[in-house]
Amino acid sequence: MHEAYLRLAGQDSVRAENAPHFFGIAARLMRQILVDHARERGAAKRGGGCRITLDEFAEIPQKQSLDIVALNDVLNELSSLDEQQAKIVELRFFAGLSIEDTSRC
Repeated sequence: MHEAYLRLAGQDSVRAENAPHFFGIAARLMRQILVDHARERGAAKRGGGCRITLDEFAEIPQKQSLDIVALNDVLNELSSLDEQQAKIVELRFFAGLSIEDTSRC
């Protein structure tokens, strides 16, 4: 969120017309930031990032993982089929909007 705010605050050319427009911009920016970070992390894994032993791995709580890059690719495909549906997913997932708030955008 901090990175998204800093990017938004640093851009003079981006002006939100209203709250729904702002949330649309914020959702798109969050998506871009998360995809960029996921790609960087993937490159680090392939490029010889740090190694974790089995003992260290056992101490890490297991989380359900999500492939942000794959999600981005699927959203791009969905957008080519139905741009409105892709926007709904983007607003709900990346901006965390409720169904009601999403309907206003």
